[in-house]
Amino acid sequence: MEGRIPVSIHAGDPITRAGLATELRQRPEFELVDLPLDGTARVVVFALDTLSEPDLELVRTVRARSGAQAVLVVSALSDADLLAVVESGACSVLWRWEATSTWLAETVLRAAAGKAALPPDLLARLLKQVGRLQQRVLRPQGLTLGGLSDRERRVLRLAAEGFVTEEIASELAYSTRTVTSLLHNVTTRYQLRNRTHAVAFAIREGLI
Repeated sequence: MEGRIPVSIHAGDPITRAGLATELRQRPEFELVDLPLDGTARVVVFALDTLSEPDLELVRTVRARSGAQAVLVVSALSDADLLAVVESGACSVLWRWEATSTWLAETVLRAAAGKAALPPDLLARLLKQVGRLQQRVLRPQGLTLGGLSDRERRVLRLAAEGFVTEEIASELAYSTRTVTSLLHNVTTRYQLRNRTHAVAFAIREGLI
């Protein structure tokens, strides 16, 4: 069958791997491939009882090296693990006890299409963690979740409208030195080339 989705499985034990392979082979949409790092797989399913740093590093490597989407089938996740999973670039998480043949296949299909999926309880936990991060870490430093301070956003918005440094300073009642410093902070933080690049980046990423 043409157009099948190549899927690789990385499991903590051979029995789990065999079980997942049997479920996926029943679906004509998938083609199982052996090596998650050779660039063949479009989706890699990680089946793990507990999440370790080597597992997360493998997820990062898969994402960086081959661009394959990562689906995690896990038995438990602490709050710290949940954030680590998000930061690793994993696309979806599926509880092991919910990994029926139908639901596993649906999750893999969504991942292949670039669509993320989290169980409702994990999504609720993640939103709470993001809220705590905003309140306890970012807000005291004057930053938002996008990584920009309110002043940086104001400066970039005006720069995007074509204001030059002196006009931005006059509009916001800042010194020209402050405006220049804020723009420099943004370009340095995000490794951008110049002011124009900073404005384009902020617009593209939805930061302003």
